[in-house]
Amino acid sequence: MKDKYKHSTSQLFNFAKDSYLERTSRPIYAIIFLLPFIIFYEVGTFGINTDVLNQSQIRVVAFVWLQNLLESLGFGGKLAWVAPPLAVVVILISLQITSGKQWRFWLRDILPMAVECILLAVPLIVLTLFLGRWAGPEGNVSRFDNSGTQTQIESLPVCSSVAGGSLSSLSAEAGGVEPAQSLLANIVTGIGAGIYEELVFRLILICLLMLLFQDVLRLSHKKSIILSVLISAALFSAHHHIDLLNGQPNATDPFNLIRFAFRTIAGIYFAVLFAIRGFGITAGTHAFYNIIAVSITVGFFQ
Repeated sequence: MKDKYKHSTSQLFNFAKDSYLERTSRPIYAIIFLLPFIIFYEVGTFGINTDVLNQSQIRVVAFVWLQNLLESLGFGGKLAWVAPPLAVVVILISLQITSGKQWRFWLRDILPMAVECILLAVPLIVLTLFLGRWAGPEGNVSRFDNSGTQTQIESLPVCSSVAGGSLSSLSAEAGGVEPAQSLLANIVTGIGAGIYEELVFRLILICLLMLLFQDVLRLSHKKSIILSVLISAALFSAHHHIDLLNGQPNATDPFNLIRFAFRTIAGIYFAVLFAIRGFGITAGTHAFYNIIAVSITVGFFQ
C-alpha cells in the first residue's frame, strides 16, 4: 500500500506505475507538453503583428498578477516579462523533484496528450451550446469575449480574462484589423489563459487550500478536496467580474448569474480534471477549449 501511494500522481486516483495515465500526470510531462504553448504565447504577445494586441496592450489577468508579484520581488524591466513563464517551469520542476517521480519522458506520449485535451474540451463546448440555446433570444449567456463582455448570440464563451478591456471591442476600435489577426489575438490570449489561470487557480490556489483545510484545520482528505475545488472554482468565476486584488468591479463584465454559473461549472470541471490528471492535461484542455471556442465562433457565428 505504501509503494502504491508513492507512485500516485493525483489527489483522487492512483494509476498503475509507468502507465500512460501515470506518466502524463508527472510534472516533467507538464513542462515539456506545455512548453510550446508558453513559447507561442510569449512570441504571439510580442512578435505577431496583431493591431489588437499591439494597440490595446491586452494581457491575461493571471499573467499580469504573476508579473506584478515578481516585479514586487525585484524582477524589473524586461526580466518581468520572462519571469512568469520561468515561474511555471520552476514550480513544476520543484514539484517533480519533491514528488520523487521518474524523470523519464516518452516523446510518443505528446500526441495522445493533445488528443486527450481536445476530447476533454468537448464537454465544455457542449455546455456552452446548451446554455446559449437555453438562454433564448435575449442572449444572456450567448457571447463572452476574452474579458467577459456580453453581446448577441454570435460566439461561444472563452474561459479567459484579460486586462485592458474587451478583445472584440478593441478589435473594432483598432480599425482595419483583419479577421485572421483578431482570431490569432484571441488564440494567443486563450492559450495564455489556459496556462496562467490554471497555474493561479488550480496549481497554486488548490494546493494552498488543501494545506489550509487538511493540514491546518485537520479536515478529512475528501472534505478538503471538495472545499478546495468549490472555492477555487468560485474565485475563478468571480475574477472575471471583479479584480480580486483590489476589489474593483470589472466595468466591461458586470455580474450576471448565468455567466457566473457557467464559469463556476467550468472551474469545477478544470479543478476535478487537475485533481485526476495533473497540471499539464488541465492547462492543455483549458487552452484547447479556448482555441476551439474562438475557432467555432469565427467559422459559424460570424
